[in-house]
Amino acid sequence: MRIIAGALKGRRLVTPRGATTRPTADQVRIALLDTLVPRLPGARVLDLFAGAGGVGLEALSRGAAHATFVERDARALAALAANVAALGVGDAARVLRLPVERALRLLAREDARFEIVFLDPPYEGALAAATLAALGAGALLAPGALVVAQHLTKRPPAARVGELRAFRSRRFGETTLTFFRAGGHNAEPDSPDG
Repeated sequence: MRIIAGALKGRRLVTPRGATTRPTADQVRIALLDTLVPRLPGARVLDLFAGAGGVGLEALSRGAAHATFVERDARALAALAANVAALGVGDAARVLRLPVERALRLLAREDARFEIVFLDPPYEGALAAATLAALGAGALLAPGALVVAQHLTKRPPAARVGELRAFRSRRFGETTLTFFRAGGHNAEPDSPDG
């Protein structure tokens, strides 16, 4: 896996061995970051279930000011730490070795705010819905923040979750990205594969 674009373009990323994490496929990562490009310069990014950090590191490469990575798997954390060090982005990165629900509570206590949040939870279980519900409470979201959930196409999240309103989805076979806007009073849904 490599950084696709930006200041760190072409730099190789370490990925964890084993089946405990599922790196975001290049095609999905390209579509995600290309959609976010106008909002990346100077943004604070929260990468949940970060794995080796491909999405957050790509955001830093494309101009994000800071990325907070949340991951609890030891192998993924080792790869993430190696990537942060190898890319020399330690000053712009924070790694939290916590379950996502605990990390969100910690960040809320710190009054952290993010312009962009990405979550790619394990596809089995209810972590996507629980995480979106916690984010939808709004405590961690800057005004107009974007939240992007990666999920199984056949298990879409609710279109409205607290302060979040879905306004676009991009399908890649069995994987879909659903884009939410915080305080989505002016978020009009695009076509399902918009």
